[in-house]
Amino acid sequence: MDTKFSAFPPGTIRFYCDLEANNNRDWFMAHKQDYVDYVQTPAIAFIGTLGSRLKEITPNIIADLRTNGAGSLMRIYRDIRFSKDKTPYKTNLGIIFWEGAGKKTENPSFYFHLAPYDLGLFCGVHMFTKERLAKYRKAVDNESRGEELSQIMAAIKEAGYQIGGDQYKRVPTGFEADHPWAELLKYKGLHASISDLDPELITKPEFMDYTFEQWRKMAPLHHWLVKLVV
Repeated sequence: MDTKFSAFPPGTIRFYCDLEANNNRDWFMAHKQDYVDYVQTPAIAFIGTLGSRLKEITPNIIADLRTNGAGSLMRIYRDIRFSKDKTPYKTNLGIIFWEGAGKKTENPSFYFHLAPYDLGLFCGVHMFTKERLAKYRKAVDNESRGEELSQIMAAIKEAGYQIGGDQYKRVPTGFEADHPWAELLKYKGLHASISDLDPELITKPEFMDYTFEQWRKMAPLHHWLVKLVV
């Protein structure tokens, strides 16, 4: 498979704008080839090309070219079994590069998110599993590891990135309320991001280099988190 990538076609954004206005099976089946041409095919090329470059940052990163939902390209189909919203398709493109065994979404990762009117790049863990949350708190409570993460997050924030992740309201039981890294202990998941970017950026020749550079700057957080899963 040719994985050479230069940019996404303009049709990628147009497809998601149209899907947002016509989120039903009949419309999607009539435009499934558009999905293949404007989303799936360039996305797989993006995954292959950028995945190879990301190995310069972290050699064990996984860039999986499968299109069945098990790979780096997230499924377009929504799980509506327990949702009041029965629209069948996701109106955003999600791509994930991850490191670690088990479910990709539970591991430290670099994540690309495209919606009709928004583009975002993320690095981190969306939500810690119970086991990894315990490991995360133990690491934060360690003097050297906690200090290391504190410095990483300060540098990332200073570089202009947002720090995010759901948090508990209080410091977890077992840790002092005045713990030096109390705020870090509250996180259920932790990530850095740059969002509200112009979606048209994906159609520009510089998009690949731009994405790589943003993730390179966020990579110290990725490296710190990977130590929790090895």
